[in-house]
Amino acid sequence: MFLFNVRVYGILINERRQVLISDERTQNVSFTKFPGGGLEFGEGLIDALKREYLEECNVHIDVIKHIYTTDFFEKSSFNESQIISIYYQVKPLGPIGIKIKEKAFDFDADGIIDKIESFRFIDINALNLADLTFKTDKVAWKKFIEMSK
Repeated sequence: MFLFNVRVYGILINERRQVLISDERTQNVSFTKFPGGGLEFGEGLIDALKREYLEECNVHIDVIKHIYTTDFFEKSSFNESQIISIYYQVKPLGPIGIKIKEKAFDFDADGIIDKIESFRFIDINALNLADLTFKTDKVAWKKFIEMSK
């Protein structure tokens, strides 16, 4: 049996033309990506994305449009599954209810924790592909920029 890991992510642009990104550390691996996460059994993509934004950013969102779905093989960095990632542009339906950081990997947590994360906004013209860790995020960001022209 082949294992597939379906992930859904949101590209959120604020009124200052900044994109929200997440810096995370898990299993001693640090990475930068767009907010979002894994689809749970019985859940649709949009519901999963709304749940992830509420859990991670304490904000309700609305999905504006589809940006990109993985169209190449991507093996998980954490297990033997194949990653399928779907990206949407989203907008907040209220204020973001978490602390927004200025620096990358500026975590509040001390000690060893399974997963720690922090969030920050970057001007859309300043976010480079090299700032994102995973290939799928890089491709999605490139597609988003192309669609925004």
